[in-house]
Amino acid sequence: MSPSASSPAGDAAPRFAVVGNPENRRVAFFQEAVRDAGLPPARVVSWLQVLGGEAAFGRGETVRIDSPGENAEVERLLRGVGDPTRVEGTARWYAGFLAAVGGVARAASAAGARVLASPDDVAALFDKRLCHALLADAGVPVPASPTSGPQAPPVRDWSDVRALLREHRMPRAFVKLAHGSSASGVLAVETAGPGRVRASTSVERDAEGRLFNSLRVRRYTTEREVGAIVDALAPDGLHVERWLPKASQRGRVADLRIVVVGGRATHAVVRTSLSPMTNLHLGGARGDLDEVRAAVSAVGGSWREALAMCERAAACFPGTLCVGVDLLPAAGWRRFAVGEVNAFGDLLPGLTGLPGSGAEGLDTYAAQVAAVLDRARNDHAVTSP
Repeated sequence: MSPSASSPAGDAAPRFAVVGNPENRRVAFFQEAVRDAGLPPARVVSWLQVLGGEAAFGRGETVRIDSPGENAEVERLLRGVGDPTRVEGTARWYAGFLAAVGGVARAASAAGARVLASPDDVAALFDKRLCHALLADAGVPVPASPTSGPQAPPVRDWSDVRALLREHRMPRAFVKLAHGSSASGVLAVETAGPGRVRASTSVERDAEGRLFNSLRVRRYTTEREVGAIVDALAPDGLHVERWLPKASQRGRVADLRIVVVGGRATHAVVRTSLSPMTNLHLGGARGDLDEVRAAVSAVGGSWREALAMCERAAACFPGTLCVGVDLLPAAGWRRFAVGEVNAFGDLLPGLTGLPGSGAEGLDTYAAQVAAVLDRARNDHAVTSP
């Protein structure tokens, strides 16, 4: 997975197109990886073009679908909300995004191009209920959930959440937007009897009842406050799962983001926090991966098995080249579970590949370019006389 920058795949070298927001750093990082592999720049197809029905692809192009986030006009078109910091509108966003991805896939197929993420995979990756069920059915350890799968009853409001927590004996649970990302609309809820509720979340509710994303995790300590937030989120769809006590590193709760490229775990970052949400943009900090490996080994666990679990999770999405797996270490570091799988979980600037992964010295974007080059070489070798 380590191509020479001066020797791309010759006649078999792919021509890339990337669907993204042209000004976004994700597109810039991918273009840098393409350039370093000695390939022509990727042709950028903007999300505004896609949503306007103007996307077109060339025969033989390899099409990367990147995040539509961090563009206010794209957010407005997908969610119907003028303020990009608003939390509401994720169900509409999901429907619009799936329609757009489907349009990209159809246009690419008609042109003889190849996409690196299938619409079916995207549909499951952006619905936590469907993703959870796929993982569980594949034997991947996941937190217990009463909302997993397409047949689960809908969660209509806080009273439904309360009933589920009682019925399934979950005094501590995560309540998540089914189609949320980056911890948007996530509440870490703790209950202790009637009326005793508190929740940690980045959601901020204003005097008019509108919900906003904040970069600060705050705590709500009354059932009235928590219930009002959940009631406002519920129309967009909710997923509830057991809050697993996680391992810690240097006094901070810890989990890991594992990037899987072409079926192989290539990159890993430890995320630590003083709050239940470890997302780096919410005040989380990168931890020490060597310390994690040592802690796992010290209790008789297997780091390789933890990575293999992430690879099994990624295998649930066979039409997608790269996913980011959120790996949850149980207290004590002996056992792991998979919390989520992310379609756009590769934004980890400066992080190079794991030893033995085949991506040593490559960042997450370069590893994906290398994997496509390897695939192109293999395809060329098979079809050559």
